Amino acid sequence: MVLLDLIGRRMALRIIWELSRAAEPLTFRELQTAAETNPSVLNSRLRELREARIVERASDGYVLTSEGLSLLSTLWPLQAWADAWAAEAPDP
Repeated sequence: MVLLDLIGRRMALRIIWELSRAAEPLTFRELQTAAETNPSVLNSRLRELREARIVERASDGYVLTSEGLSLLSTLWPLQAWADAWAAEAPDP
């Protein structure tokens, strides 16, 4: 599935997560700091996420598109499942 390939790439979900947490658009540098990644990886993922219409470049930084917000809302049940699973998992 193309979507899973896209969001499974290094830092893609982290970028989406950081943009979802931000109250305002994030500049490239702010997003790089928040996601704790290097400029090359960030630039590649932003290009891919923009091409997929999940992220867009606003005049003052990067934001999730309506498609990106929709994607995020579909991931919340997965997060709820992961939280429940982690709570029941034995300690390593």
